[in-house]
Amino acid sequence: MVSVAGIIMNFTPDVESDFGHCKKAHLNNAAISVMPSQSMDAMRDFVANYCALGPDSAESDAFLHAMVRRVREAAAKILSCRPEEISLSQSTTDGINLVAGGLRLGDTSNIIIRGMGHEHHSNLYPWLQLRGKAEIKSLPIDCDGFFKLDDLEGFLDGDTSLVALSHALYNTGAILPLKEIGHTIAKRAPFFVDAAQSVGCVGEMDVSKFGCDFMAFNGSKWLCGPLGTGLFYSGRDAGRNLVPGEVGGESAELHGQDLSFKDPPERFETGFRNYAGMAGLEASMAYLARIGLSNIRKKNKELAGLLRDGLARIPGAVLYGPEDPELRTSIVSFNIGGHDPDRLVAMLARRGIIVAVREIGELKMVRASPHFFNTESQIMQLVGALKGL
Repeated sequence: MVSVAGIIMNFTPDVESDFGHCKKAHLNNAAISVMPSQSMDAMRDFVANYCALGPDSAESDAFLHAMVRRVREAAAKILSCRPEEISLSQSTTDGINLVAGGLRLGDTSNIIIRGMGHEHHSNLYPWLQLRGKAEIKSLPIDCDGFFKLDDLEGFLDGDTSLVALSHALYNTGAILPLKEIGHTIAKRAPFFVDAAQSVGCVGEMDVSKFGCDFMAFNGSKWLCGPLGTGLFYSGRDAGRNLVPGEVGGESAELHGQDLSFKDPPERFETGFRNYAGMAGLEASMAYLARIGLSNIRKKNKELAGLLRDGLARIPGAVLYGPEDPELRTSIVSFNIGGHDPDRLVAMLARRGIIVAVREIGELKMVRASPHFFNTESQIMQLVGALKGL
């Protein structure tokens, strides 16, 4: 039997070769990234080995649980937390809804969010759905999406049941100062972080320094994993206080006539998970660890800087997001005067350049999001196509 763990560990990254199966200039990693070949191999090997051992046998069960343990350990290293604080989910949205559906709300509860229509739908709609059960307070923001800590301080009160914020913004790429935000909240309310646009691209992370109780992110963006995979962080005490909206044999147990939820991480893992996908995510996280998250951050800043410099030289180009590269991810959002963003994205796709249309409120724009496996030539390919308009 082929060892999946052995395949993951025994390789030397060759980025050009490992991502060479994508024949396009894929610059849409903030939506869905490309997987390295090792991750696809790991998924195939997991399925083959699991079936060879006999599904639902003692051997296949041990094989599966060993893989799940390694996934938790790999994610815990990325977040600098304990493996038992990591639950397997299917998406960032899945994790957000775990929190939204599990909050204990009182008659006068309020939830603090940021920017309303400036926020990603997945980190907005679940909170808006709680209107009627809780007051939703939205922090005023500037053009990049930042808010003043004094405003947050003014919103917090004894009835605040949750503060829910994105770590990095999907439209401007702005990185919120989570350490300062966490210090302001300082255990006065539970703190949830949507980390879909940060884990895997902003360098090393330590959730203990953020002061957050919950965090959700998926595997298919900056972690270069497969669709249908996500991870949910819950601090030990915070996780026990969250009431899951779903229940099953994996997440709860019966004591006589009394049903009780298990402790995290199983508490949030009702039903089977996408285990084959998790095997691929394990391989992707191992790949990024070999490259080094700090090295990935450095490369992403270089690619984003090159793209912003090229776009700035195009007549009529408008760039969005912070000027300071330390305050943003590699997301580069822009418009070219007189050109519809949807048509630009379609035109670029015909030329093998993949970007996306996103929005800041009602303003549509083109969003490019290079990752470490992208090349300078792909960046210049995009700039050249736009110069020729």
